[in-house]
Amino acid sequence: MQLGMIGLGRMGGNIVRRLLAAGHSAVVFDQNPKAVAALVEAGATGADSLDDLVAKLDLPRAAWVMLPAGEITESTVQSLATLMQADDTIIDGGNSFYKDDVRRAAALRDKGIHYVDVGTSGGVWGLERGYCMMIGGDRSAVDRLDPIFATLAPGLGDVPRTPGREGRDARAEQGYIHAGPSGAGHFVKMVHNGIEYGLMQAYAEGFDILKHAGSKDLPEAQRFDLDIGDIAEVWRRGSVVSSWLLDLTAQALAGDEQLDAFSGFVADSGEGRWTLNAAIEESVPANVLSAALYARFRSREHASFADKLLSAMRKGFGGHVEPK
Repeated sequence: MQLGMIGLGRMGGNIVRRLLAAGHSAVVFDQNPKAVAALVEAGATGADSLDDLVAKLDLPRAAWVMLPAGEITESTVQSLATLMQADDTIIDGGNSFYKDDVRRAAALRDKGIHYVDVGTSGGVWGLERGYCMMIGGDRSAVDRLDPIFATLAPGLGDVPRTPGREGRDARAEQGYIHAGPSGAGHFVKMVHNGIEYGLMQAYAEGFDILKHAGSKDLPEAQRFDLDIGDIAEVWRRGSVVSSWLLDLTAQALAGDEQLDAFSGFVADSGEGRWTLNAAIEESVPANVLSAALYARFRSREHASFADKLLSAMRKGFGGHVEPK
């Protein structure tokens, strides 16, 4: 199947590479000509503008926007809307705010253009591991794009099957779902990222307590000189708190147990704030997620070892680099 890709950064470029490796075709565009050239070398068709990309796509067209949430995505979707026609599909795979998706889908519906929002998780590891996708949009458009989503998804892999799922949508076991109408995909991904904040904060605080177990403020008999790298490693193997985030923690500590390469300035990309706004609108208490977001704010004033560990995890799964 053919797909147009706009934005060839950490995730956009690897999405194209995964599709090409499976026999799909791609037309690609980015403001950086070197990024386009690299994918042309890998087998994609290059475009030097949005107009050129749309012209090189077969009908009905499908163009995936993989750009930072905000104005650049908004303007790109609007530009594509002027170039595409009825039955074409615009896909937003970034971390857009779900209410923007609802608005865009309504505007495009008047032109007969489908709008599909894809909450995409997988970070810099997606090329190898696949991408977990939470998809919103009209069923007809989502079903037509299924060959793309099935290729990008991780598949069953070695994750044990959940008993009692017989007769339910098999796509969830493959690593992707049609969550609902436009906006639903990014809504689910937004809450996913809010939960991620809480999980990361719990690991960070726990390891901070372990690191300071030898504090001189404690009675001498109660001081422990713990190898936190070994603790992270043993918890990965059979522990109830094992996870990919713990895997990344163990990797970071194995290479630099003091995490001297990190300042501990922990950014937030917006999804945590949006999740809390949704919780307020729904009158749902979100104590842990609130505390995790506020901890990131605090890290920008005074960084702790826990904050360094948060930064290490963010770099591990998403390639996020601290601001200088």
